[in-house]
Amino acid sequence: MTKYLIRGLVVAATGLALAAGTSSCTKDLDQQPKFEPTPDKVYVDLNGYRQVLAKLYAGFAVTGQQGPAGGGDIGGIDEGTSDYLRQYWSAQVLSTDEAVVAWNDPGVQDWHNMNWTAGGPLIRGLYYRIYYQIAICNEFLREASDSRMTARLSAADVAVARQFRAEARFLRAVAYMHAMDLYGNGPFVTENDPIGTFQPPYYTRQQFFTFIEQELTALSADPDFAEPRTNEYARVDKAAAWAMLARLYLNAQVYTGTQRYTDAATQAKKVIDAGYTLSTTPAGNVASAYGRLFLADNNTASARSEIIWPIAFDVNNTQSFGGTTFLVNAATGNSASWQGKVGQTVGWQGLRTTRALFNLFPDTAADTRGRFWTTGQSLEITDLSQFNQGFGVLKFRNVTSTGAAQGGAQNQSSIDFPMIRLAEVMLTYAEAVVRGGTGDRALALSYVNQIRARAFNNRAGSAITAAQLTPEFLLDERGRELYWEGYRRTDLIRYNRFVEGTYLWPWKGGVAGGRGVDAFRVLYPLPSSDLSVNQNLKQNPGYN
Repeated sequence: MTKYLIRGLVVAATGLALAAGTSSCTKDLDQQPKFEPTPDKVYVDLNGYRQVLAKLYAGFAVTGQQGPAGGGDIGGIDEGTSDYLRQYWSAQVLSTDEAVVAWNDPGVQDWHNMNWTAGGPLIRGLYYRIYYQIAICNEFLREASDSRMTARLSAADVAVARQFRAEARFLRAVAYMHAMDLYGNGPFVTENDPIGTFQPPYYTRQQFFTFIEQELTALSADPDFAEPRTNEYARVDKAAAWAMLARLYLNAQVYTGTQRYTDAATQAKKVIDAGYTLSTTPAGNVASAYGRLFLADNNTASARSEIIWPIAFDVNNTQSFGGTTFLVNAATGNSASWQGKVGQTVGWQGLRTTRALFNLFPDTAADTRGRFWTTGQSLEITDLSQFNQGFGVLKFRNVTSTGAAQGGAQNQSSIDFPMIRLAEVMLTYAEAVVRGGTGDRALALSYVNQIRARAFNNRAGSAITAAQLTPEFLLDERGRELYWEGYRRTDLIRYNRFVEGTYLWPWKGGVAGGRGVDAFRVLYPLPSSDLSVNQNLKQNPGYN
């Protein structure tokens, strides 16, 4: 499937019917899906299944049924803010040393202050968005049972629809993995549970871990799941399942109390050997080989060879005030030259970074990953509300590899967001082995140095030695390679640096110099609105 075809299907699917009782987490999930036809009017042929599958992918990118705004999927939160990627990114990045935001909308500054509550609108909105995604996946899986598909489709079409079913299971597993990572514990519901008034059981983090592991492991051996690099663009395959397993196992000690580094290395190696390659071709004078991964045509070579699963965005057909539109526009000021650099004609004047991230790059002239807007900006931040305090980040740029701006009249983005890419998997392998997992330490070193060679344009001295390959180095290298891609909170927790006072960054805990916060902040609270309607649920410790 081409980039534009899947985006076209996303547009078609956003107004498509799924049964109104999309297995909500509780009877009050604030979900407001704009669905009218019943399943028997939607799943009438293979194209019906295909369009609803596109809606499942679209759940990570768009917010409703009418372009960037209108007919929102969930209520109780501004629709643009409710975007899955925007909400997830904020929880993973704005709560860390990687970014600050100038705005003072309800709940926004809670990310920095680390004082979020069970009644906070953003905590609630993120939770509902994740469970809405689980709900629509469950609804698809309910209608994709063998018996229902056999009654509706030809034998040949059933075989194709079974592949769709495997992809839906993967997307649901990812949403549950995000719920587990962010909230720890919570409600659990599948396609086998009843529709309508239903109070799902409470699952612990260990139970979530077991379910996610079982699903991804089953998909890894499922003949209905596409083999690596054989599926259409922006659709997932077995390599994506292996990559998510590697990520799951890398954090297993946090999630379950038991380390699984050998398993993390094993799964990561399978991905690395599947035929993906690092993007090593610069885009002329427009971007480095690294920067090319975050341009508006990153669906083409050579970026495409590295990105394993992207969330696809398009300036005309997949519009949202979240996603990469948020990452570009919110990180841009009112300078015309700044806007031109990122391919837009607006700047929302919100996101910047702190000196903690900037200082990870000792030589920004040599390391092509460290690209910041400094004109008119100060490095130090004494007032979070002042956009000119904190350097701008130029990682995501809405221009093509030829330099053509893509924002258009509506200043939307065409940059696909890399949910999984090869460099992350290589760093996962390296960390798993360095932390004691069975694997090849020399190979781990070579993976890190391949990443650094790309970053430094093969400059002499960019490679590190075996003695330098330590867990602490890898945390910093992940910071340099993966910043603003939604990993930082999870990484800092794995390294015991998120809530602890031993590692501070500007405005950690709402204090200019940073401070340690209560240990229970490693998890977000379950929304009080969900606890009030599902007596099975238990609030995470530390929250009222």
